[in-house]
Amino acid sequence: MKNILILADGSVAKHFVSWIGRKRVAENRYYVTCFNEGATPEKMGKNITLIKADPTSYARIKEIMESVKFSDVFIVMERKEDAVYTLKNIRLVDSKIRIVLLNSWDDPQVGKDEQNLTVLNVDELMAAHLYDQLPNVPVIAQNVGLGKGEIMEVYVPFGSTFAFRHVGSILQRKWKVAAIYRDEKQIIPTSATMIRPNDMLLLLGKPMVLDGVYRMINKRIGLFPEPFGKDLYLLLDGQRDGTHSIRYLEESIYLLDNLEEKSLYVRIINPNDFALIEKLRTFESDRVTIMVCYEDQDLMQLMEFDIQEYDIGLVLNSIETFASEEVQSTVYALRKLVYLFGDQRLVDIKECVILMDEREKMESISATAFDIAESLSMKLCLCDFDPEGEFDHRKTVYEHYETLGHIFDMEITITQRVSNPVRELSGMEKVLQIAPFEKSLKKDNPLKYLSMKLKDFLLDTHKHPKLLVPYAISDIQ
Repeated sequence: MKNILILADGSVAKHFVSWIGRKRVAENRYYVTCFNEGATPEKMGKNITLIKADPTSYARIKEIMESVKFSDVFIVMERKEDAVYTLKNIRLVDSKIRIVLLNSWDDPQVGKDEQNLTVLNVDELMAAHLYDQLPNVPVIAQNVGLGKGEIMEVYVPFGSTFAFRHVGSILQRKWKVAAIYRDEKQIIPTSATMIRPNDMLLLLGKPMVLDGVYRMINKRIGLFPEPFGKDLYLLLDGQRDGTHSIRYLEESIYLLDNLEEKSLYVRIINPNDFALIEKLRTFESDRVTIMVCYEDQDLMQLMEFDIQEYDIGLVLNSIETFASEEVQSTVYALRKLVYLFGDQRLVDIKECVILMDEREKMESISATAFDIAESLSMKLCLCDFDPEGEFDHRKTVYEHYETLGHIFDMEITITQRVSNPVRELSGMEKVLQIAPFEKSLKKDNPLKYLSMKLKDFLLDTHKHPKLLVPYAISDIQ
C-alpha cells in the first residue's frame, strides 16, 4: 500500500479530497493536512486520515513525514507564498520524494529547476478543456501516455470518407484504430469490423500522423479516391503497354477532370520508344506530371516511393502491367484503389456494376462504389446473378446498399437473375465493373474453369474497365 500526503487548502483541494474519497483505490492511503476551516469535505472516505497542522511549518511537516513513509506529496494550496514555503520544507525533509504541485497563479517560476516535481498549471488545464469543446477539434488524452496527442478520440460524422469501411481496408501506418465506441459499448475492432456513422474511434499513433487521420475522417464523401489517398498514379510499362499508352493517359486525364482538386502522376518504366515519350510529355500541365525511369531500379521500391511521396489513392494501369506479381503485391500491401483499363473507354461508360459476392466483400466495397458513381455521374447497379437462384440469404446486402443509397441520395438498381454471372457480364455494354481487390488475383489460371469464384476470372476479361477496392477481411492484424 502507498501512503500519499496531501497538503490542502482552498476550494480545489476540497474538491480533490472529495474526489479521492468517492473514487477509492484500495492500494492507496491518504493523509490530508489542513490549517484553515472548510479545506476538506464533511464526509471523507475510510482510507483518508485528517491531520490538523500548518503545512508551512517545517517542524510539523518533518514530524508528519518521519512518522509515515510517503511515496508522493501533493501540494494543493490557494496562496502562492504558502505553496512555495511548503515545497521548501518538504525538500529539507526529503530531497528525492515525488511532489505534485498545483500552480493556480500562472507563475512559471514556481518549482522551476526542481527535481522530481510535476507542476500542473490551472490556467493551461482550463484552456485545454475549453479548447476541446470547440467544434472540429480532436480530443486527445491529456494524462495518458506522453500526453502529447498520441492517443486521440475522433467522432465519425455522417458523410465521412471512413463511414461504412472495414478497418482492414484502411492502411494504418504509424497509427491504429484501437477501439470503437458505439451505442455505449466498446468494440475491440478486427479487420472485419465496419466503421459506421456516429462511431467514436480511439486512435493510437504519432501525434502528427493522427492530426492527418483526424482531418481525413472529417472529410466528406465525394472526394474520391479518398480516404485511400488524394491523387492519381498512372503506371505505364513500355514493354507491355506500347502504343496504348496515349489512350491510357487520355483516359486518366478524363477521370482527373471529373474529380475535385486532384493531380495525376505518370510513371513510365522500361522506356523503349523515345518518340512516344515525347508525345506523352506534351500532356504535361500543372495537374499532370510525367516521370520516366531510365535506370534499372527495383520496381516495388520505386512504386512504393512514388505512392507515399505523392499521397496516391488510385493506381491506374493495364491488366497486363497489373498482373505482374511486383505491381499487384505492392499496391495491395499499400491498400490503394486500382483502375484497370478495358477495351471500352471510360468516357463511354454510363453505369457502374457490382456482381454479387460474399456479404463482407459487398460491404467492404460499397462506400467506394457510391463515391465513384457520384463523382462520374453514373448509375449504380448491384447484380445478383446466381445459377441456383438462391437470393433470400442476401437480403442484408440489399438492405445495406439501399441504406447507402438514401445517405448518398442516389438511386441504386438491384437486379436478380438465375444465370451465370460471368456470361451476363460479358454481354453488358458501357459498364465499369467494381470488384473487391483481394490478395490472390491471378491471370491465365489453368484451373479457373473449375472455379465458381468471380475473382478467378477478373483479370481475364478485357472488355470492361474495372475498379478494384482493397479488401482485407481475412487479414489478421
